[in-house]
Amino acid sequence: MFNAVVINKDDTGYSANYQTVNEGDLPAADVSVKVAHSTLNYKDALAITGKSPVVRSFPMVAGIDFAGEVTHSDSADFSVGDKVVLNGWGVGERHWGGLSEQACVNADWLVPLPKSFSTEQAMAIGTAGYTAMLCVMALEKQGVRPSDGEILVSGATGGVGSVAIAILAKLGYTVVALTGKLSDESYLRNLGASEIIHRDEYSSPGKPMIKERWAGAIDVVGSHTLANICASLKYGGSVAACGLAGGMDLPATVAPFILRGVKLIGVDSVMCPKAQRLEAWERLEKDLDVTKLEALSQYIGLSEAIEYANKFMDGTVKGRVVVDVMK
Repeated sequence: MFNAVVINKDDTGYSANYQTVNEGDLPAADVSVKVAHSTLNYKDALAITGKSPVVRSFPMVAGIDFAGEVTHSDSADFSVGDKVVLNGWGVGERHWGGLSEQACVNADWLVPLPKSFSTEQAMAIGTAGYTAMLCVMALEKQGVRPSDGEILVSGATGGVGSVAIAILAKLGYTVVALTGKLSDESYLRNLGASEIIHRDEYSSPGKPMIKERWAGAIDVVGSHTLANICASLKYGGSVAACGLAGGMDLPATVAPFILRGVKLIGVDSVMCPKAQRLEAWERLEKDLDVTKLEALSQYIGLSEAIEYANKFMDGTVKGRVVVDVMK
């Protein structure tokens, strides 16, 4: 028996509970992991609260990522005792996830835990930080360099935004944070932001073209925010889009794309090929100042995950939420 956050949907409605689960109920897969740490992401909060139809089958153990130690393996790629990390692949949506003391998953979904990170540090980075690194890599592949000008990061106090700011600042970029929480200015500046802009400047319908400012951007919001970012990119600029916190729509015109040659790059962390995952984690070892992790992270026990999911939806959580599954 082990503890987990389990989501159910039946005739009585939708519910999420911290409860005991029988080990025999774990899904069949080739690697078993004793989970040490997981995280609480925006998608996890949506799943736990039922605010969005994230979960595809029930009952479902929540949690889109985890880090831990292999306890059984039918795969040649992993041995008992190996430390591993998982991000995405539908875990916590279609396959039992990481807000649990145990997990059983496909070997192809796992990557080795980088040697310089503890399981706690890996989850302070988590799917949000790994996604942030994918976004930075996407901008680099489009030729965006620190000398090109300012980079805008939306949703700046969230998990992706916080880690993105820290990475970009260490790489020498000038980073501007877009947020609705101006009271967190000192937090954002400590991560490396040079300027803070209120999100209201970008969240309403705007013009097809706005004065050029940004060499690049990382956006987690979507909707009008993303449209306005595209409209204000410099000639040849790029935006890496990885979220829809403000909406799934994109009320934009083709003007920035055909008149300024801007590029909109979609970044997916869920089904991202393994080679890119490995590259992202290798880059995180080099390009993320781990001393920043403490400042952008808070730590809770597994039994507190449901409470914090509701705080996520209230907009009162900033940075990363690391879950010690043994508490």
